[in-house]
Amino acid sequence: MKRFLHAHATHPNWPMAAALVLAQLRGQLAAAAPADPAGHGRLSSRQSAGQGQAVTPLGLLYLTDHYAGAAADILDHLSAELPQVTDWVGAVGVGICASGVEYIDEPGLAVMLCDLAPTRYRVFSGLAPLGATRGPEGFVPQTALVHADPAAPDVAELVQELAERTLGHYLFGGLAASRAGSLQIARSSRGGLAGHGREAAARLFRGGLSGVAFGPDVGIVSRVTQGVRAVSPTYRVTAAQDHRVDQLDGQPALDVLLRTLGLSLEDLPAVIARLRQTLVGLQAPVSRLPAGVSTLPMGQAARVPLRLGDDLLVRHLVGLDPARRAFVVADEVPVGATLTLCVRDVQAARADLVRICAEIRDELSPEEGQTADDPVQRMAGAVYVSCNGRGGPHFGAPGAELQIVRHALGEVPLVGFFAAGEIAHHRLYGYTGVLTVFVADGSAPA
Repeated sequence: MKRFLHAHATHPNWPMAAALVLAQLRGQLAAAAPADPAGHGRLSSRQSAGQGQAVTPLGLLYLTDHYAGAAADILDHLSAELPQVTDWVGAVGVGICASGVEYIDEPGLAVMLCDLAPTRYRVFSGLAPLGATRGPEGFVPQTALVHADPAAPDVAELVQELAERTLGHYLFGGLAASRAGSLQIARSSRGGLAGHGREAAARLFRGGLSGVAFGPDVGIVSRVTQGVRAVSPTYRVTAAQDHRVDQLDGQPALDVLLRTLGLSLEDLPAVIARLRQTLVGLQAPVSRLPAGVSTLPMGQAARVPLRLGDDLLVRHLVGLDPARRAFVVADEVPVGATLTLCVRDVQAARADLVRICAEIRDELSPEEGQTADDPVQRMAGAVYVSCNGRGGPHFGAPGAELQIVRHALGEVPLVGFFAAGEIAHHRLYGYTGVLTVFVADGSAPA
């Protein structure tokens, strides 16, 4: 696996944006391997078979919804111009991103060509689901890049079930949402079902999950960055029913909430205004603790954490229940979980984004006494999925979030999109960013 090729462009007319992207890719292809006599950036059959210097059968394609109506035409055009790319996956969003650049609420097109042999990945969708952990032809899914429909019934359960079909139980990706709905791309050279209309023929999908699974020999390093700051201690949920939180540390949950935020139900407008800015950070109960040991002693709240963990699930407060002295959260809350009140915070988001980039660089750095290339040179490419409430509008300037990534991580080929919910591990996150780096062959972490 060598460095991935990537390109991006914007133009009111998609053919011009596609031409700009193809010009960038052809230049990179020409530098990576000689073109065939016919030109147009095509590789010879010898190179396409993996005997030359470039192997790029997998393409990642992200479009903003300004191009949603032409998505099938764009996919067909790119496939015709890059015939060595036999498989495509991607999505349409309100915003997409590339190395140091964001296209939010404007025309945008980003492509990455992945230097992976076809035996090292499998494209999947609702028409061609990902098989069992040990599938046919010897392919073993270790991880997967996933695009999902936020309107799909039980989408969280679908994500967890898909994660269980991978050896690593690890997914990365997001919920693809735009003004055109959830439009996903999953075209495979292995074929699909016929008779499902033009969208199916072009391998465009609505609903469910799609993406690409990677085998154990494809090294990745992935991190989740939070975008919120804690404004309360961490409490333990001692009574709850579905989405309703009844008790925190043995006390009425609504009383704890109002006391922590300095509010009173006598001033209901102030309560509503404050709660619209307040989020709930949930962490599942810690399993396999000795009998009688809890994460927090009853009635003893933890300090406000300096940094919120990767496993924190941020959810909205959606209602109050004064009669039960309870409040309601936009997710099921299990008894024994920990709960922290949070607010969105730009400085915390910036610091945490820099932190995960530094962690990835550190993980790819040689151990003391070893010699190796710079960690950035060991990164073949990257995918970044961020919340559609983040990006430049949240970080303070156009492209600001992706410029932070480029500055902290280095000049690494990168594409991605802004999502209505982020996927990492086997969970759905909110207000986060999920950064995944593909590690060049010979330097994958254990």
